[in-house]
Amino acid sequence: MKIGGGTLFGRLAFTFLVVCAIGFGAAVGLLFVYTGDLPEIHALEDYRPNVVTELYADDGQSIGTFALQRRILLTYEQIPKLLREAILTTEDQHFEEHWGVDFPRVLEAAWHDVRHRGMKQGASTLTMQLAGGLFLNRSDRSLRRKIEETILAIQVERHYTKEQILTMYANQIYLGAGNYGFEAASQYYFNRPVGQLTLSQAATLAAIIRGPIYNPIIHPERAMARRNLVISLMARDGKVTQAQAAAATQEPLGLHLTSPRNDLAPYFVEETRQYLEHTYGTAAVHEQGLRVYTTLNVSMQRAANLAVRDGLHAYDRRHGWRGNLPNILAENPGTLDSYQNDEWRGSIQKGDYVTGLVTSVEPTFATIKIGAIRAMLTPADFSWTGRKSPQQLLKAGDLVVVQITEVAGNTARVQLEQEPAAQAALVAIDNPTGEIKAMVGGYDFAESKFNRATQAVRQTGSSFKVYVYATALEQGASPFDTIVDQPVTFRSGGQDYSPKNYDEKFEGRITLRRALADSRNVPAVRLLDKVGVQNVIDMTRRFGVASPLPPYLPLALGAADLTLMEHTSAFTVFPDDGIHIEPHTIRRVMSYDGVVLEEPRPQVTDVIPPDVARTMVAMLEEVVQFGTGVRAKELGRKSAGKTGTTNDFTDAWYIGFTPQLTAGVWVGNDDRRVSLGKKETGARAALPIWIEFSQRAMQGIPVEDFPNVVPLEKQVGGKQILVDTPDTAPPADAAEQGLTEAGGPARSRPPVKPLQKVSAPVPSDGAPATSPQQR
Repeated sequence: MKIGGGTLFGRLAFTFLVVCAIGFGAAVGLLFVYTGDLPEIHALEDYRPNVVTELYADDGQSIGTFALQRRILLTYEQIPKLLREAILTTEDQHFEEHWGVDFPRVLEAAWHDVRHRGMKQGASTLTMQLAGGLFLNRSDRSLRRKIEETILAIQVERHYTKEQILTMYANQIYLGAGNYGFEAASQYYFNRPVGQLTLSQAATLAAIIRGPIYNPIIHPERAMARRNLVISLMARDGKVTQAQAAAATQEPLGLHLTSPRNDLAPYFVEETRQYLEHTYGTAAVHEQGLRVYTTLNVSMQRAANLAVRDGLHAYDRRHGWRGNLPNILAENPGTLDSYQNDEWRGSIQKGDYVTGLVTSVEPTFATIKIGAIRAMLTPADFSWTGRKSPQQLLKAGDLVVVQITEVAGNTARVQLEQEPAAQAALVAIDNPTGEIKAMVGGYDFAESKFNRATQAVRQTGSSFKVYVYATALEQGASPFDTIVDQPVTFRSGGQDYSPKNYDEKFEGRITLRRALADSRNVPAVRLLDKVGVQNVIDMTRRFGVASPLPPYLPLALGAADLTLMEHTSAFTVFPDDGIHIEPHTIRRVMSYDGVVLEEPRPQVTDVIPPDVARTMVAMLEEVVQFGTGVRAKELGRKSAGKTGTTNDFTDAWYIGFTPQLTAGVWVGNDDRRVSLGKKETGARAALPIWIEFSQRAMQGIPVEDFPNVVPLEKQVGGKQILVDTPDTAPPADAAEQGLTEAGGPARSRPPVKPLQKVSAPVPSDGAPATSPQQR
């Protein structure tokens, strides 16, 4: 029996050894097979995750980002202890002890899965999650992937310290809404860096690791339950006290979403993006984390945004209520309570224009929902429409534009508005440097990416006259020289051309200063004929204008399509004492590692002699003091400028400057065949926008005189002599017009939302087919 028993035991032992050998061999074989296809862990030494390219304003504030993956890198020291403990407590309690695989947790998960007959519980360590996320297919959940993930995790643990692994994990993990890493997620969900997170906030971020079902925006209830579980686990492990845990679990999620939508200056940011991609390539801009220091001024940009919106809404109110509002109940009945709008995510402040939802309409008031805010719309709030009852305007379910006039807690007062039919653009340039401080390219970037400040080419009306008068002064003319304002017919391009004044009146012999201040058309054309069309074209080129200029007399009245940017930049020559500084948006570009890639120096060009520039400033000051720009006196400081209006009121301009800042405003319709309406001149449609912008933008800037500029009334023998200056200013809307189609085919660059273009017929000799007429 002993022998038999011994023989049986020996056979069993031999069989066990054979099985172990086979198992070991199979394991080694599988290890060899799987490791043969695995990436080299040493690649992590050169690994650089995609990071955000950040744009900064002139004071260092962030104004925009570009990224395929929104990620802001952290060092280990920047990860607060509270966040580290929240991550490890919920994802890998034995992170500091294991070597890539937590075998007790693996056995526990396996037993749990056996009991529940399925893969119900995971056992991936933090290192395994990192390795799998970096090197393996995220959607693959096969046994092979789990084995490969385990092997990679062991290799990662052999080559890197725990601090390095945790840092890579904290920068790599996806946390919803396009955010990778905890710093980007913290700024997005709570508008604060990770170093300022509370216990509740840190636990909320740690909860999102498990997947999108815990996204606090989409699934707030699940996110809060998971957050509370993380907090309770931290209290169980002694990471926080029971009192701290109890207080944190009672807190709301407290989201303060800060979406990287580049909302402050979207047109400016887009112009910068296009330049960066052209210079450095798309990959560098969206993946390598450039640091771009721009010229934009935040307060001036906010002033520009508000001024353009206020001006367009004021214009729209003048032309009445259009109605035809979208209504959410038309397609989705019963959605009043559940409806949400993207505009409601941010904070709602006084002065904002936002979309509101009409929830009820009574004979004397309507109730408006704006996120959590409720407002009551009374007849005084829509008196401009001419209606007496809200039932004549609105019905439940309508989406309306309102302006916030007062806001307190969850209630607000609003004024009824409508989305403007017209468009506007504004550019502001710092005179001493050529830096672009503000840019608005249209009413709503989300609706139209076409930048009307840099891409739209529109006829300039009488604002072009400055180049004619500057040419005359350079040729030796004086502001006190006279010119005849009487009917005249020129032979131009083989046809008769008879310019008219806006008021269809003639004043006889007047001085050049008076002719420019009142924007008289006939004198401007006579002056162009005298100084020579080609000389004016050459002069305009020196001002930095690159757009085509037709060589015909209607050029004096704006028969040339220019961009607002080049036209405004040209005006800076006058306050800059005759030099032109190239406008630019960038001060410095740096790599993510701090290497300076670019520090541009703008081109500076001599354009006109200083005495000519100073005389032009004095003449353009009189446009403000006595002429078509008289409303600009509301600014309360020295300024000069020029209005411009085209035939049929299709384009309205005002370009003005103070000693420090030059700003240009254009108002019109994208379809240039559509008029702004009768008497919608530059003085009426564009100048108020310029005034509002300048009042806000110049706050805190010292009031200064134009250096070395002597007012014209003091330039004759030291006496104040008013030569041909009107005793009273003309009405604000009695401005001038140039022409729209008289200068040849209208041109515009292709927009995202195409402009409707119209061309005037042009004779075979190239002369303009129509003449500019003031109406």
